[in-house]
Amino acid sequence: MHVDPARFARDHWGRTALLSRAAQLVAAGNVPGFADLLSADDADELLSRRGLRTPFLRIAHEGHVVPAADFTGGGGAGAEISDQVLDEQVFARYADGATLVLQGLHRLWPPVIEFAGRLAGELAAPVGVNAYLTPAGNRGFATHYDTHDVFVLQVGGRKRWRVHEPVLVDPLERQPWGGRADEVGAEAESPPVLDVVLEPGDSLYLPRGWLHAAGALGEPSLHLTLGVRAANRYAVVEALLALAMGERALRSGLPLGLDVTDPEQLAPELTATAEALRDWLVDPDPDAVAAQLRRHEWKTTRPAPIRPLAQTDAIAGLDQDTVLAARGGLRWRIAATPDGRVSLQLPDRTLTVPSICEPALRALLAGPTIRVSDLPGLDADERLTLARRLLREAIAVPEEKP
Repeated sequence: MHVDPARFARDHWGRTALLSRAAQLVAAGNVPGFADLLSADDADELLSRRGLRTPFLRIAHEGHVVPAADFTGGGGAGAEISDQVLDEQVFARYADGATLVLQGLHRLWPPVIEFAGRLAGELAAPVGVNAYLTPAGNRGFATHYDTHDVFVLQVGGRKRWRVHEPVLVDPLERQPWGGRADEVGAEAESPPVLDVVLEPGDSLYLPRGWLHAAGALGEPSLHLTLGVRAANRYAVVEALLALAMGERALRSGLPLGLDVTDPEQLAPELTATAEALRDWLVDPDPDAVAAQLRRHEWKTTRPAPIRPLAQTDAIAGLDQDTVLAARGGLRWRIAATPDGRVSLQLPDRTLTVPSICEPALRALLAGPTIRVSDLPGLDADERLTLARRLLREAIAVPEEKP
């Protein structure tokens, strides 16, 4: 966006939409345009030559999603799959006015993988990226809202956006717009708070819950949507409730024969339960709540991809001159163990190493790169042993050559 990060976080994030024109973005020091992430030619490459499968492609026409079976089929001899995208079917629907949605580009297309990974690290939140290709004069989806914050990057063509304030402020993932279709439809009939045309290089931020609909104008449109699924207070509530299972007063049974559907019978037990919960919440343990949140949050973002062959070669050729980097986007936490060792907590496992390794471990993870011979606090053999293990565990990767 064209405003500085502190101002954006204070005045716009989760509060109000923000339009940034291409000239404003360039003046703020950004590289002009977004075609380096995905161009129309790149989209054609994905749709025609990469063996794309569902759900990496979704098609919408006249506000409705086209069943995947209508544009997928077998992959032919040697490809024993039944859901490969059929390019001739995609062409037919696009020519008929349908919008093509390339989904999960943060897992599919290298420039987007790198960009989304960096952004997710900066925001400490999962970032998903979709591309929307809409033929001239058409729209893909009816007015709706998303349950995550959205950044729209207009790559090519022009698209008109009509934006309305929420019918439900800050919706959760379990509160999609379909459950409020009547309210959304009614609000869509009122004057929009924002009616703008995005041109190449423009960007638009929409907080979760803000209603929007968009249609291409006189030429085909290509835009990227960055979906940011940041944690919210309800996630903290859920973590607290999960920990509450350890409190006996909150696990105790209700009186035998109590009809919980009868408000009069339930009232005294509801009061007692609420008091027990309030007493338990007087002094919550931040370490325990954070640990509970890690079990979910850390698994919502994948770290940067590793190259299996290069990783194997790096292990085989490891020596004191090998330059290593921490795997991008990897979530981690270092903590002491009761037996005096050090644990490296990762999204899917925990590694334990001697405490003497902690300075070297932190030096590697601090990045950007470090030579094996420069790992602090260890002798030569210990450095090689630690480096080899970190490579095998896909925590470290060999430095990429330019």
